[in-house]
Amino acid sequence: MQDAGNRILLVEDEEQLLRVLESTLVAAGYDTTTARTGQAALKALRTEFFDVILLDLGLPDMDGKDLITVARASSRTPILVLSARASEGEKIEALDRGANDYVSKPFAVGELLARIRVAVRPPFGAGAAGNAKFADLEIDFHNRIVIVEGVTKRLTMRESEMLRVLTAAKGAVVSHRQLVESIWGKGGEADVMHLRVLAWQVRRKIEPDSARPKYLIAEQGLGYRLNMAAED
Repeated sequence: MQDAGNRILLVEDEEQLLRVLESTLVAAGYDTTTARTGQAALKALRTEFFDVILLDLGLPDMDGKDLITVARASSRTPILVLSARASEGEKIEALDRGANDYVSKPFAVGELLARIRVAVRPPFGAGAAGNAKFADLEIDFHNRIVIVEGVTKRLTMRESEMLRVLTAAKGAVVSHRQLVESIWGKGGEADVMHLRVLAWQVRRKIEPDSARPKYLIAEQGLGYRLNMAAED
């Protein structure tokens, strides 16, 4: 399993800068995936989990701000913009669309690494609220992992968010609509079918026997609940 907080998607079309940044990030201990176009970046986001996205706005196939908008429709992964566009308007629009930070080129490597550390830092006061444990299941929300009967498995952002919402409900049923809005956001294209697929994925990771779930319980026509009273 990769260390928590170290997976970076680097989106940059300038070959020389891409290689320099990739080498710097790898040397700093980050597992780095590169993409030179917006479409390549979106494909990577659909198939892999990342802790941080480093994004150049001047991509050959689309404006980076549009990529921020698309990514934000399904992901809460921190986005750090790296751009030569220094105007206040560009910065404001990128941040308004969902970027977490904006670093103007040229930049110092030390500052960039510091901003990445800030992006993956857990919120102040997260502490004990970052974990949940019952029966043979332990959930670490900060690191996005579950430990089931001693076996550690990685969670995707959406899988983690589903479990977080259900854990916060303390065993109560959370409606399909509430879950869809919490996981994909209001106004998204996801529906109950997407939620069922996600629930199936979660069960494969948290259930000793996914065909006979004892933790993630579906209440027909209502929603889902987390059986926090499950016995060992």
